[in-house]
Amino acid sequence: MPTSGLFSRNLKKAFPLAIRGEGCWIVDESGGRFLDAAGQAAVVSIGHGVAEIGHAMAEQAAQIAFAHTSQFHNEPAEKLASRLLALAPTNFRNGGRVYFTSGGSEATETAIKLVRQYHVETRHPERYRVVSRRQSYHGSTLGAMSVSGNVARRAPYAPLIAEWGHIAPCFCYHCPFGKTFPQCEIACAEDLETFVREHQTETAAAFIFEPVVGATLGAAVPPEGYARRIAEICQKSGILLIADEIMTGMGRTGKPFAVQHWGIEPDIILLGKGVASGYAPLGGVLASARVVEAIGAGSGAFIHGFTYQAHPVCTAAGNAVLDYLEAHRLFERVSPAGKNLREALASLEKHPHVGDIRGLGLLLGVEFLRDKATREPFLKSDNIAEKVRQAAVAEGVLTYPTQGCVDGHRGDHLLLAPPFTISEEECKLVENALTLALKKVFPS
Repeated sequence: MPTSGLFSRNLKKAFPLAIRGEGCWIVDESGGRFLDAAGQAAVVSIGHGVAEIGHAMAEQAAQIAFAHTSQFHNEPAEKLASRLLALAPTNFRNGGRVYFTSGGSEATETAIKLVRQYHVETRHPERYRVVSRRQSYHGSTLGAMSVSGNVARRAPYAPLIAEWGHIAPCFCYHCPFGKTFPQCEIACAEDLETFVREHQTETAAAFIFEPVVGATLGAAVPPEGYARRIAEICQKSGILLIADEIMTGMGRTGKPFAVQHWGIEPDIILLGKGVASGYAPLGGVLASARVVEAIGAGSGAFIHGFTYQAHPVCTAAGNAVLDYLEAHRLFERVSPAGKNLREALASLEKHPHVGDIRGLGLLLGVEFLRDKATREPFLKSDNIAEKVRQAAVAEGVLTYPTQGCVDGHRGDHLLLAPPFTISEEECKLVENALTLALKKVFPS
């Protein structure tokens, strides 16, 4: 392969060329076929190679490919906004609006500024802190990194990043308080109230959280009552609640939005990844009627913008993906497909180094431990998650490895987030590949 001109994610690594996608499979330049059990970082929901999505994009590009939002709106963006609001919790349906971006990190940046302007417009200019959780990840831009609590990802950029405050993660398997649910009385949620009280309620502007924590904790699902308690604290403290659904949104957990599992109504919902299933760069910020009304009754103008926001071709892709999801009833397939995958992985629980298999819908995590009895993680230098990933690739299955779920440095897991179309047979292929991968990584 000739020297690449691309600035890749790792300059010391050679990357194969992805040539074609077919359903849950990716084909490389040598003809190798790989089962995409990660949905390419929990992005691909409808599967690869769905021709009608490309056709819809081409049709829109031939009609009008771009019109700047300072001068025009466009039909596909208007249509997609209405459809997303109709899927959202009820507080978004009458007066809510959608701000489209080119991806999740832009959505987080937009939400941070929207929160700030909301408080300025409502005459609380002292409010600016967007509080989040340790071990969280909300995007790679500097604003998004400010509200991310992932130690390793923040470290190189620490001098550039604001510190607005982080509370305990909601992670029962490695509880930061050493407690057990329900006797813990959801101490991780109460930590938000403690933080707000100790750091001056008047400066807190919002709280951002992933309803099910994706990459950094490996599909950690909150216990019953957590989401409701967080919502109560935010409402009582006068701060906005932001649900980061960049990974969990658009059906990934079995409902259009993960917050709907617990019946809460955030003020802002972030979208990315699955909203266009990888067919176009697209993200979004759903602003509830309450937030929109504050801006509308005040200055009327959101002081923020991206050149490519609400792009006609990208939003046409979003509409085509939503058409496909609805026509093939794929939202309804997520829960049974997730059950199939979870049952296929059950045999791995017997392995001495598989500590926990967790998740919701088609967002699952497999955590690896040095000692299951004490839940002691491997050393970071052991690089276990990456070794298992590589071994699984050799068996033709793609996964998403991450380190740091325990304390920001240690803690290895694989994230599994395949397309919603994954079959029972393909679930068994994932289990077989991981079984063989574990035998290679832990031969004794």
